[in-house]
Amino acid sequence: MPVAQKYLFRLCTGAFLAAMLGLTGIIWVTEALRDFDLLTSKGQTILVFLSVTAMVLPSLIMVIAPVALFAAIVFTLTKLNSDSELIALSASGYSPGQIMRPLGVLTLATAGLVGVMSLWLMPAGFVSLRNILMHVRSDFLANMVVAGQFTTLDRGFIFHYRERAGSSGLRGIFIQDRRDPDHINTYLAEAGYTSEKDGQNYLVLEKGSIQRQTANSKDPVMVVFDRYAVDLAQFSPDIEGAPLKPRERSTFNLMFPDPNDAYVQRNIGALRSELHDRIANPLYALVFAAIGFAAAGGVRTTRQDRGMAIINAVLAALGVRLLGVGAAALAASSLAAVFAQYLIPLAGLFGALWIALGDPGAFVARWSRRTGETDVSQVVAG
Repeated sequence: MPVAQKYLFRLCTGAFLAAMLGLTGIIWVTEALRDFDLLTSKGQTILVFLSVTAMVLPSLIMVIAPVALFAAIVFTLTKLNSDSELIALSASGYSPGQIMRPLGVLTLATAGLVGVMSLWLMPAGFVSLRNILMHVRSDFLANMVVAGQFTTLDRGFIFHYRERAGSSGLRGIFIQDRRDPDHINTYLAEAGYTSEKDGQNYLVLEKGSIQRQTANSKDPVMVVFDRYAVDLAQFSPDIEGAPLKPRERSTFNLMFPDPNDAYVQRNIGALRSELHDRIANPLYALVFAAIGFAAAGGVRTTRQDRGMAIINAVLAALGVRLLGVGAAALAASSLAAVFAQYLIPLAGLFGALWIALGDPGAFVARWSRRTGETDVSQVVAG
């Protein structure tokens, strides 16, 4: 790679990393503040909090990387043009393709990064996030409930214990479940502890009793037990035991779903849309780079304003991305929209490259000579 191209690559890479870190940091802080209740209401450690917020980073980077690349290319080319360096390169014989070559290397690297995030790290991160939240939910009895206080964990569900015994043990337990007014259960136990078996989390009560009151009986039924296990999954039905969502499934699973799975049968469209959206995501890095180069890659004097061209480029990039999101949403119910998930970014890519690297008049002239036409106007008219 010549010295000038190395200079372009180094300058654009620095701008890309700065934009990438800045945008990711801002959005990550926003996500972290939203999950701050893990430290407050759920009593988790800072390590759990950081783990939860870190699991969303792949999905953030997947979206932010093309935007950061677009900003870096526009910034680099605008700076070069303002310093007359782009004019000097053009005067020394550099074509738009040669100027774009080092930026293309960075673009391919960014597309590869987006592909890794989209196809592998993003679903793995969501699965890890799901597991962490399941652990938090299973550990809420020892963290959310304060010794000596009656705590309402859910509407109609009250929990109380006298004191703790070790890391997972509790003494003097009182539980009343009035969520179903026709079936009221009251648990009393001398001690208890949380336990995990076969992937399920339980609260094991020792030496106690259960008082059951139903709407059809006037007198409650008393059951005395030495040991009784309460399934904690009932307190987190939205996570525990639920099938993996499309975004949580591995790409291999999306490519070869189990046809006998009831969830797959009900949501085959959503799974199909998620699969093709992951495959198409790296294309947007190429699209954004091409649009950025088309807006700022042309040689202009310092008296020519690029503001309108950059605004149009921003609107074009935003329009292509929104159309892609719309196609992904439609793909869940329409097989034809699957093709649009690829056609939209490809159309944006070739359209931007046409503007950036090709002069339409020169292209028609070349095409005319190849087909034996001598009058370009006749070719255009035809």
